[in-house]
Amino acid sequence: MAMVEEKGSANGQEDYTQDGTVDLKGRPILRSKTGRWKACSFIVGYEVFERMAFYGIASNLVVYLTTKLHEGTVESSNNISNLGGAVWMMPLAGAYIADAYLGRYWTFVIASIIYFLV
Repeated sequence: MAMVEEKGSANGQEDYTQDGTVDLKGRPILRSKTGRWKACSFIVGYEVFERMAFYGIASNLVVYLTTKLHEGTVESSNNISNLGGAVWMMPLAGAYIADAYLGRYWTFVIASIIYFLV
């Protein structure tokens, strides 16, 4: 007969996350109060609007660089390709900063503010 350990309030312990995550005040986080579909919908919505903004700007940037800044089409396309490469490589820098210094939340907040201002 195997003994099953109950989790939750049945044995007097609350079901905290097991990875050591804490809230902004340093308290352990309850699994039932974090993440799930509320966080997922925020991330999906943020990504949809971010992608629309990036691709909308990138497509209009060719016209702007050629007409207003008088660049050639080859040079403007090269600049936009370099911008795209930088955009796709920045998550590596963000992951390093998040892991080594700021944490997930503050890295996301600061990067979002910088992206919004630029």
